[in-house]
Amino acid sequence: MAPPADAQNTATTSSPALTLVSRPCSHFDESPDPADISLLVIHNISLPPATFNTPYIDDFFAGRLDCDAHPYFARLAGVRVSAHCVIYRDGRIWQYVPFSARAWHAGLSLFAGRDKCNDFSIGIELEGADDVPYTEAQYLALVQLTQYLCQQYPAIRPERIVGHNAIAPGRKSDPGPAFDWCYYFQLLGVVPATSIAAESQAGEPV
Repeated sequence: MAPPADAQNTATTSSPALTLVSRPCSHFDESPDPADISLLVIHNISLPPATFNTPYIDDFFAGRLDCDAHPYFARLAGVRVSAHCVIYRDGRIWQYVPFSARAWHAGLSLFAGRDKCNDFSIGIELEGADDVPYTEAQYLALVQLTQYLCQQYPAIRPERIVGHNAIAPGRKSDPGPAFDWCYYFQLLGVVPATSIAAESQAGEPV
């Protein structure tokens, strides 16, 4: 995806293994307690569905999506959601919400008996669709980002890395069966709990 016209207004944060490009977004608020962040939620998103390398995800999170640009977008009119980061098909990581803030990504959700997962989680979107394989570049970028987040927030342990479908079963399905949990955890060098790679259930991504 070509950088948007206002890309010159972005800020970039880099480390030897990680580059985050900051993008404009107002769809977030203060976290109730940044020290409580202890869950990592993996999603997918594509706009229109299963269509990649478009500017529409960036537009959607920035609140400037032209809902007349595609028939699917009519249902998104007035919707205000976000994730902390999006990992695009080429492995670029664009950050929309500071990690210490509360992104609006989980919706109605429950993890380990606790609801309102936005309050204590970080949400990462992969540009993709439930039944379309993710790219190698995305897995590598996700692993780098996961390692960084686990260093910054030690309470995010392997058993607290889940898909959106796991915290909103029946309502959400992402990241879907195309996401290779075993490969992801292999790259991380950890052995996941058996409950992490839950079967994708009927629902809607995003």
